[in-house]
Amino acid sequence: MMKKEHYHRAFGVYGICYSSHELLVINKGGGPYKNRFDLPGGSLETGESLVECVEREVLEETGFSIKVDEHIGVADFILPWDWKGFTHVHHIAVFYTVSIVGGTLVQPDPFPGQDSLGALWVPKEMLDLENASPLVLKAVNWLDTNELGMGVERYEKWKVL
Repeated sequence: MMKKEHYHRAFGVYGICYSSHELLVINKGGGPYKNRFDLPGGSLETGESLVECVEREVLEETGFSIKVDEHIGVADFILPWDWKGFTHVHHIAVFYTVSIVGGTLVQPDPFPGQDSLGALWVPKEMLDLENASPLVLKAVNWLDTNELGMGVERYEKWKVL
């Protein structure tokens, strides 16, 4: 008998920081993007605005203080993920371009919910489906085309590494 699909809805805010032909990414330590590159960002805390969230998340995950430059849009992704009784995740992501205004690249402090294993700069040409999250792939496509697109992206054959 086939398992009924059950979707976990995840909502997050993410920063696209691109400099010298490299994208700022994190090594993901948990969730459906574990062991892949992901964008710095994450979930809202109570009472937090979207911009406050991306500023806090980028600082926590990378060590960089940022300035939010532009809201570029929202995209969503659906992929299989066997987690806590869910069969899929429906990830809704708000994207901003951001610029570094201070700080240095640091190893993030561990705390409950911290899923960044550290940040690094990666040439966008080296990012692909084998090593990157759908958010990173969307950011690379946006950097190349200046468009996010409007349809949901479904990754039916997604494998959690």
